[in-house]
Amino acid sequence: MSTPLVHAFFVGRAIAEIAYEKLEAGVTDALSELGKFDAEQRENLRQFVEEVMERAQREQSIATQTQTTPTARTTVVPLDLQTGGDLQATIDDLRAEIAQLRSELQRYRLRSNQ
Repeated sequence: MSTPLVHAFFVGRAIAEIAYEKLEAGVTDALSELGKFDAEQRENLRQFVEEVMERAQREQSIATQTQTTPTARTTVVPLDLQTGGDLQATIDDLRAEIAQLRSELQRYRLRSNQ
């Protein structure tokens, strides 16, 4: 064998080893980032579910307070409007009532179409 052929073999082998090490480091970094992303998304989802449940409970308590009978409803002015309380909370409460009314209306329409 000639010396340039042996030299080329070792150069090729070194290139392959370095490429493998770089690829391994890249894959490890990518998997690490994917793990971080997954953990962050799970935490965001947990917070979202928690927020949804809190809002649903608040809306349910508002609905049970304002509902007198299944057929007749009365308009109850929230305490915040009477006392000039937190405006954002009042807006949220009104949005919740609107959402509830839309839901009731949709259920009514579905029952009447059947």
